[in-house]
Amino acid sequence: MSQQGAKTAIAPLLSVRNGAKAVEFYKAAFGAVELLRVDDPSGAVVAQLSVGEAVFWLADESPEHLNFSPESLGGGTVRMILVVDDPDAVFARVVEAGATVVWPVDDKPYRWRVGRLVDPFGHHWEIGKPLGGGS
Repeated sequence: MSQQGAKTAIAPLLSVRNGAKAVEFYKAAFGAVELLRVDDPSGAVVAQLSVGEAVFWLADESPEHLNFSPESLGGGTVRMILVVDDPDAVFARVVEAGATVVWPVDDKPYRWRVGRLVDPFGHHWEIGKPLGGGS
């Protein structure tokens, strides 16, 4: 339960191998804004980013704390879903920034226009929007 007046939210934290490089990728790819950043003397980074009103975190992996990146695990267990007004334009921008297409943006039978890609750090993203008639 939340405290009175506190907003309840779930914000993913993406574990990556190179936090500083990841911050720059998400800025270029999604137009992300850095809300908070802590740089450790070792070079590790923890950052809070936002894309519009959607907030997420990223941090360098730390195996000693059981935090592993998809690169270390050979894949991820979560897909990020980014809902935007123009999935085609956002998808193209993310690919231009260095992501790899899993499947291109297309209208799906479940009434979504969506495409899927994997970013250079192994995280899968679906970028889309619901089409008319519900989601």
